[in-house]
Amino acid sequence: MEELVGLREGSSGDPVTLQELWGPCPRIRRGIRGGLEWLKQKLFRVGEDWYFLMTLGVLMALISYTMNFAIGRVVRAHKWLYREIGDSHLLRYLSWTVFPVALVSFSSGFSQSITPFSGGSGIPELKTILSGVVLDDYLDIKNFGAKVVGLSCTLASGSTIFLGKVGPFVHLSVMIAAYLGRVRTKTVGEPENKIKQNEMLVAAAAVGVATVFAAPFSGVLFSIEVMSSHFSVWDYWRGFFAATCGAFMFRLLAVFNSEQETITSLYKTSFRVDVPFDLPEIFFFVALGGICGIASCAYLFCQRTFLGFVKTNRFSSKLLATSKPLYSALAALVLASNTYPPGAGRFLASRLSMKEHLDTLFDNRSWALMTRNSSPPWPEEPDPQNLWLEWYHPRFTVFGTLAFFLVMKFWMLILATTIPIPAGYFMPIFIFGAAIGRLLGEALSVAFPEGIVAGGVVNPIMPGGYALAGAAAFSGAVTHTISTALLAFELTGQIVHALPVLMAVLAANAIAQNCQPSFYDGTIIVKKLPYLPRILGRNIGSHRVIVEHFMNGAVTTLAKDTPLEEVAEVVTSTDVAEYALVESTESQILVGIVRRAQLVQALQAGPPSWAPGQQRCLQDVLMGGCPTEPVTLQLSPETSLHQAHNLFELLNLQSLFVTSRGRAVGFVSWVEMKKAISNLANPPAPK
Repeated sequence: MEELVGLREGSSGDPVTLQELWGPCPRIRRGIRGGLEWLKQKLFRVGEDWYFLMTLGVLMALISYTMNFAIGRVVRAHKWLYREIGDSHLLRYLSWTVFPVALVSFSSGFSQSITPFSGGSGIPELKTILSGVVLDDYLDIKNFGAKVVGLSCTLASGSTIFLGKVGPFVHLSVMIAAYLGRVRTKTVGEPENKIKQNEMLVAAAAVGVATVFAAPFSGVLFSIEVMSSHFSVWDYWRGFFAATCGAFMFRLLAVFNSEQETITSLYKTSFRVDVPFDLPEIFFFVALGGICGIASCAYLFCQRTFLGFVKTNRFSSKLLATSKPLYSALAALVLASNTYPPGAGRFLASRLSMKEHLDTLFDNRSWALMTRNSSPPWPEEPDPQNLWLEWYHPRFTVFGTLAFFLVMKFWMLILATTIPIPAGYFMPIFIFGAAIGRLLGEALSVAFPEGIVAGGVVNPIMPGGYALAGAAAFSGAVTHTISTALLAFELTGQIVHALPVLMAVLAANAIAQNCQPSFYDGTIIVKKLPYLPRILGRNIGSHRVIVEHFMNGAVTTLAKDTPLEEVAEVVTSTDVAEYALVESTESQILVGIVRRAQLVQALQAGPPSWAPGQQRCLQDVLMGGCPTEPVTLQLSPETSLHQAHNLFELLNLQSLFVTSRGRAVGFVSWVEMKKAISNLANPPAPK
């Protein structure tokens, strides 16, 4: 029953409900409602995007800091248990391995039981979504809890599993942005805008990186390089504003909790500022970039091959399909056993956390020169003032431990990427690259113990600078990004190595981008996600490829004068989602698009005015109310592959019709585009 309405005595306004007339304090409630409406209009006049982005940044900073705080307590409890459990090797081994195995198996089981989309980093799927593909429920807010709990358990396992949080945090940030976007749409009362939603999702990706590293600049650039193929300069302010709010709040919380005296960088270094490197060292930095580029190609190839093997092998694929927690527990057991400190972990600096790994690798002192004439003992417990001793062994020296670390972590990182748990893979490869740079820096410090003479001035070599360049170069090569150079500067708060680090990153990318797809693109290939690859061959020959060479000429058209019997036969014999509507069978002039579902519905309904025996055609159905859509964009047979590819990427298209002088002659979809791009990279054998 509808509520009764009436007018206030002596008023001539809109009718109001009796509940409003007879409710308590009607004038006060009307005043409050009017004030809130006025405040809403004033706030959203400035632009609701500002409040949306600030809320997103602050929320993600709170989540990131709270997660770090809780994980730090759990990791310290694990170290305390390992330290206090006694001298029995069996008990110490069990305390070292059972803890991460239990956490990883719980992470896999809990997250996968709620939603299968919570595993991995999430960035490959986000790239697919931003390219125009709809992945159902991937950005649903119910995935948020599964991702947070699973990621917390993964990170709480410590350096035994050796995984990070960047990728999952990007996914979490995008989920929050999608949810806030729906709330904003309902609040403002505007229709859903797909373009605006994608802009906010790219900004959210920047927030995810910024609230992990407190690095807003590299967060924005990383999101642009990884998440989107085309980026509007107009959207720059959204990314920078949200990332700055998130990074500022993230570091401010550390000050409020008395962890820092003021807002500083995450990794403090003491590089020499006056002369950080000599000019001849530029050659070694470029060589380091080449080494990192070659190593990244080997890593990407092996990782993609092994991931494909795990998904196709009969035993592992069955295990992943039926019992993901069991597979996760077995993989975690292998990783934890190899990092057991009295065993192989002695040569892997396994007692250090991932943050302490970077802190020590960025040390500007030369460990090889410090231990040349002395053999310091290995401390029973890590010394906070001399954590670098975890990398030293009297028999194998610093070079042996660093080389062993690189060899072991190479396959251990590959194995860790196959575990179906929420985890990030950027931080491990960043540390791996730092170890490559540190090894080269230590070798140069031994080869030139007094430094390289340049202009009559001798400056000692700083291996920490090479570690910084190696971290940026290897991670940049694996992800096909340049922003890792800027990330290295924001992490350390120093920019003295700007030129050599950037040159190393460019050299590494020059090799990696010409040889292997990026880590995220490789995952897309293995998971067979619908994603349009970029054109690698930018030679002159690739510009000669035109649409006529690769279009699908078997286009199904429906003419307005087609008899309904033939229309019904076409609809029942094909399963395409839409048909090209042409003016007549003879002219084949493309005039619009008719969707199959709507056409089937119109054919089943049929107007009652049709007389028995009357010759009916498609035009009658269209005039009876079957909706059609105009063709706003179409390709010409002479359109180049590069132009078509740019259109598909820029407008997030799935398919386009090809017309010649208005006649429909074919169509191009992702299938044809992928085949044409593949033929460029691997030309078919001549017949």
